[in-house]
Amino acid sequence: MIPVTKTFFPPLEEYQSRLERIWKNQWLTNNGELLKELSLKLKNYLGVKNIIPTTNGTLPIQIALKVFGKEGEIITTPFSYVATSASIIWENCKPVFVDIHPDYLTIDESKIEEAITKRTTAILATHVYGNPCNVKAIESIANRYNLKVIYDAAHCFGVTFEGKSIFNFGDVSTCSFHATKIFHTGEGGALFCQNEETYSELHYRHNFGHKGKEKYFGLGINAKMSELQAAMGLCVLPYMDYIFSERKRVCEYYDRYLDFSKLSTIKIRQGTEWNYSYYPVIFSSESSLLEVKKRLESQKIFPRRYFFPSLEQLPYIESHNCKIAEDIASRILCLPIYAELTELQLSKIVDSINHD
Repeated sequence: MIPVTKTFFPPLEEYQSRLERIWKNQWLTNNGELLKELSLKLKNYLGVKNIIPTTNGTLPIQIALKVFGKEGEIITTPFSYVATSASIIWENCKPVFVDIHPDYLTIDESKIEEAITKRTTAILATHVYGNPCNVKAIESIANRYNLKVIYDAAHCFGVTFEGKSIFNFGDVSTCSFHATKIFHTGEGGALFCQNEETYSELHYRHNFGHKGKEKYFGLGINAKMSELQAAMGLCVLPYMDYIFSERKRVCEYYDRYLDFSKLSTIKIRQGTEWNYSYYPVIFSSESSLLEVKKRLESQKIFPRRYFFPSLEQLPYIESHNCKIAEDIASRILCLPIYAELTELQLSKIVDSINHD
């Protein structure tokens, strides 16, 4: 079987050695020794000022919305994972969808201003497949209208834009460290921000609002990362160069051998150092996609329709007119990509897609 992705497992003995530290410390959560070590190493590796590791990748979005959403309208993209829109509604805000750019597949910044109303409080945009939004244009719009910017950067570990970590853009960036992501802690995520006051608020919000043991800054929730998760992150981080290079190898194979007279793929924004997080292909029609998907699955190759459906089509979402997102979502398929894919397996995938 060839799945769409495979979790990277570090050597078992390396994880066991960190577990021994946990057992020795008798400390499983609440900002333990391993979490502090992981936080410092991630800050240095990524080149970020502040990081708050969390127990999953959705809570960071919810916490950012709790701070900045203020139960208002949130301008967002329909081309993202369901967590983006679900978090908006969960935090009693209203998603206002703006269509996407047909090449970059990120929110179309030229359409944001027309969606702004007196109730708009923030922009929540997704860097799609690790491909950055037009961060400069979005920052300019946000400044003009006094809006906050939250980036769903779930796919963006290791991505830089114009020489800076993509996590350094916006008022808050969030990332997922889920088992399917390039860097993972089994399940996990993180909040990133530049502003110290924002960092302080995000930090207490992710820990029940605590100010010491007996006092509280304000309302909070439990989003803390455990020592077990931090241990996995510490084991995975040293292998990032290997993981990136192997995923690049897979992408380059697809680039070289797929028949692009029948397909197209995402355009990476200029100035981006990409992380090879996904390999999406866009078919000429949904019927063509379904035909190829069926053929692949008959050979035990399992790509994924991701993102599908376009989020404005969810049953709990008010209808919006996002024709490009709806069209792309119906025709896009993410191909298998992970470090262990062999050339023989890649050949099998490509031959099946190129087959007339």
